[in-house]
Amino acid sequence: MSRIGRALITVPAGVTVDVAAGNLVTVKGPKGTLVQKMHQNMIITVDGATVKVDRPNDEKQNKALHGLTRTLVNNMVVGVSQGYSKTLEIVGVGYKAAKAGKTLNLSLGYSHGISFEEGDGITFDVPNPTTVVVNGVDKQKVGQVAAQIREKRPPEPYHGKGVKYSTEVVRRKASKKSGK
Repeated sequence: MSRIGRALITVPAGVTVDVAAGNLVTVKGPKGTLVQKMHQNMIITVDGATVKVDRPNDEKQNKALHGLTRTLVNNMVVGVSQGYSKTLEIVGVGYKAAKAGKTLNLSLGYSHGISFEEGDGITFDVPNPTTVVVNGVDKQKVGQVAAQIREKRPPEPYHGKGVKYSTEVVRRKASKKSGK
């Protein structure tokens, strides 16, 4: 049995989990509401303050879906109760971020500025010009938006300039040296 799949999901106070026909899971909490359709083979039961995910048999596909489904439901519960965030650091002379209303404006050394709009439950915080925090209730969307921001100027290995995750370590390369 999957160790991840058989673990119970504890639902915190203020969060409600509903499972409708066709395994349509709705999670409501103080930070928002998430709705996702899970695979029809999985058996999702809500019992008071716990959620349990079971599989009907030990077929290979059901084994694979068991832990995945439990993790997706748990991510929804954590998202509406605590939320998710990713922190990006901007490294480089003249590289900076600024927030104007609901728009994130980035200056990353190009001849034009780069803009990102808040939406789909995603918000941006700019505590200082070299740090951007992406917040939201959906873990997948937060990670996707952070990856799209990083993609505009990934860190390069020679000087370390670019946009990187705060936990990312950039492997630096030595520059070409004259052997004369």
